[in-house]
Amino acid sequence: MIRIIWNRFRKNPLSVAGMVIILSLAFLALLAPFIAPYEPTRIDVYNVLSAPSAAHPFGTDELGRDVLSRMIWGSRVSLKVGFIAVGIAITIGTVLGAFAGYYGGKTDAVLMRFVDIMLAFPTFFLILAVIAIVEPSISTIMIVIGITGWMDVSRLVRAEFLTLKERDFIAAARAIGASDFRLIFRHIIPNALSPVFVAATFGIAGAILTESGLSFLGLGVQPPEPSWGNILTSGKDNITVAWWLSLFPGIAILITVLSYNLVGEGLRDALDPRLWRE
Repeated sequence: MIRIIWNRFRKNPLSVAGMVIILSLAFLALLAPFIAPYEPTRIDVYNVLSAPSAAHPFGTDELGRDVLSRMIWGSRVSLKVGFIAVGIAITIGTVLGAFAGYYGGKTDAVLMRFVDIMLAFPTFFLILAVIAIVEPSISTIMIVIGITGWMDVSRLVRAEFLTLKERDFIAAARAIGASDFRLIFRHIIPNALSPVFVAATFGIAGAILTESGLSFLGLGVQPPEPSWGNILTSGKDNITVAWWLSLFPGIAILITVLSYNLVGEGLRDALDPRLWRE
């Protein structure tokens, strides 16, 4: 099965390129202390807003901090927020979608109406409202993005459960006395995760964009801790004299989000069994 999926995935060169970029970013993030040429918070008053050069390939910011080093360290924040926030969203969405799809009836109606209510709120403004109440921090951002991004996952899991619970292998497991808990978590969920993996890939891209937007507005990761969003804020304040503060983090966000979307597209095609015989 895994070999079939990989063989189909690698036939899409754009998706493979996206995966290579994602793995490279993960490598940079993990080895940031060894790869970054300077400390991300190191201030150099003699090189304030210096243009890109051999000493500072991506230039410096308004405090003389090396932009390349801050971007390398900022990749840690983006990846951490993406994976942890999506992990929270997948956990909530999978559990609620599983119970809604398995039990049906009133349980399904109540849970799906709750999903509809959550979808009625503009997600970004809901996040802004929560961040305005609690203290902005990376932990807060991860939790808030996670608890406001599970609705699509719950719908996908519910749809899978509605189909899978009628299959013969579930009827056989029920006939030998398997409990509802075992049927849900041992037999059905492992067979319902294919669309969840695809949704998770797109979700990571969305979480990175959300974190960058919040940090850009000053409601996300707080200085001096670097993130791509708050580097962009420095770029906004110095757009006429320091173009590099906007260009390089903007390109990093674009490439990262595009890469996750390309991988998601490839996974969606590779995990679709209807296409395996093509």
